[in-house]
Amino acid sequence: MPYDHRKTAPRTLALALAVAGSCAALAGCGASQASEASPTAGKGGTQTPPPALSAATPSGPSSSAAADGPSSRTPLPDSSAPQGSRSLAGRTVVVDPGHNPGNFRHSREINAKVNIGTGRKECDTTGTSTNGTATEAAYTEAAFTLDVSHRLRDLLTARGAKVVLTHDADRPWGPCIDERAEIGNKAGADAVVSVHADGSAVGHRGFHVILPARVSSGAADTAPIVGPSRELGENIADRFARATGTSPSNYLGAGTGLDVRDDLGGLNLSTVPKVFVECGNMRDPKDAELLTSAAWRQKAARGIADGIATYLNG
Repeated sequence: MPYDHRKTAPRTLALALAVAGSCAALAGCGASQASEASPTAGKGGTQTPPPALSAATPSGPSSSAAADGPSSRTPLPDSSAPQGSRSLAGRTVVVDPGHNPGNFRHSREINAKVNIGTGRKECDTTGTSTNGTATEAAYTEAAFTLDVSHRLRDLLTARGAKVVLTHDADRPWGPCIDERAEIGNKAGADAVVSVHADGSAVGHRGFHVILPARVSSGAADTAPIVGPSRELGENIADRFARATGTSPSNYLGAGTGLDVRDDLGGLNLSTVPKVFVECGNMRDPKDAELLTSAAWRQKAARGIADGIATYLNG
């Protein structure tokens, strides 16, 4: 959830997206708290876990369904990817699961400020979650992003790509946003995608992809990656809409599904093409219904994978 309304005055791109299907559920990086991308509710600070969220949220990849979400993390059969997009041999893709399930227990560490080029920002945030009930625990953004990232990794690996995860809930908290950027840089990635979900107001629905603005300040110089990142983001937005049947965000991006940000360290400090994908708004009941569905998460992963493959295959 890298969305921050203070920075919102979104600079939109005049891009016509071929959007298929109904507007269902994706608004991740703008209003949540994805370690730093959304302008809506939480990309820039630690959030208190919602009342219905268990304090004992598992923090490792072997955790039970409580950490993985209401449905199994096991990828569903997927043979619908375009034939031409299957060969990614020799390509390196870094997948960045937004947040970490253990961040709730490490507020001091994740609140420490790091340099993002244009200023200083929290190391990471807790992320958002769905609204829990008396009978059903809230589904956290950190669990969602890890699940989708696993599915995305499997799809890309099946196409021949080398996939690097910035973390796999195999550490107690983090990594910090500057370290996340450095992982992609050191890997020499052909593309980096940070997976998120938003935490905006009820009625705010749809997905959006966050693109890096042109920034030149301190350690940040995005000039070389602005163009390639836009191309990557446009392809993901198009393929995501097709795969999930959902529409671009109805609350930012002017219907393009694209938002440009200069306040995200993960983008500012990247030296390789990188975007954030806000898959939907966890605080909207209709979007939450999709985000908590294993079958829909598989579609989301496929849409992102198809977008990456289309970008890399030219």
